[in-house]
Amino acid sequence: MRIVLVGPPGAGKGTQAQFIATNLSIPAISTGDLFRSNVGQGTPLGLEAKKYMDAGNLVPDEVTIGMVRDRLAQPDAADGFLLDGFPRNTAQAKVLDEILAGHGTQLDAVLELEVPSKEIIQRLSGRRQCRANGHVCHIVFDPPKTEGVCDECGSELYQREDDREETVKHRLDVYKEQTEPLIGYYSEKAILVVIDATGRVGDVTERAMTALKPFAKQD
Repeated sequence: MRIVLVGPPGAGKGTQAQFIATNLSIPAISTGDLFRSNVGQGTPLGLEAKKYMDAGNLVPDEVTIGMVRDRLAQPDAADGFLLDGFPRNTAQAKVLDEILAGHGTQLDAVLELEVPSKEIIQRLSGRRQCRANGHVCHIVFDPPKTEGVCDECGSELYQREDDREETVKHRLDVYKEQTEPLIGYYSEKAILVVIDATGRVGDVTERAMTALKPFAKQD
């Protein structure tokens, strides 16, 4: 299957991408991993991206698209993939359609993970990270034994800037603004699947696999 995974920040896309891709025996491809891989290997696209990242600027669409294009041309993606983090808007979605058409194929399904904004805010704003080793806990769901102290290494816990409630609300606003047209685009193509992404990780994966079954190619 060829799948795109969408959902707001904090919806658990990274976790679900790995489980779903493993169940379907396809590679999970995230834009974050693509950036790290290209920059780490010093590829031409990676060097170009690094210039923007080092300057604190957004990496242009054409660089991101180039990385996605190269990744989808690799042998392990020939029979399917799960894309997480791309496309982010309808312009990128149309380019993805063109890339796949060049391979003589198309997307099978777009899976949207739906989580209420109130829960997203609670999930993200409650996260704390330790300064020494980056261990993560949650003040509600997985509280440390001693407030402000990491259970793993004893270093100070802090709240990352992008986990502050005001920042989370802004991220949700940006996601809504960018993604609503994308959801409409795929809905019109009749390949959009929406699932409830609240609850246990395993339950969400099970819902996703059940929802994707009708879109799977039959041998």
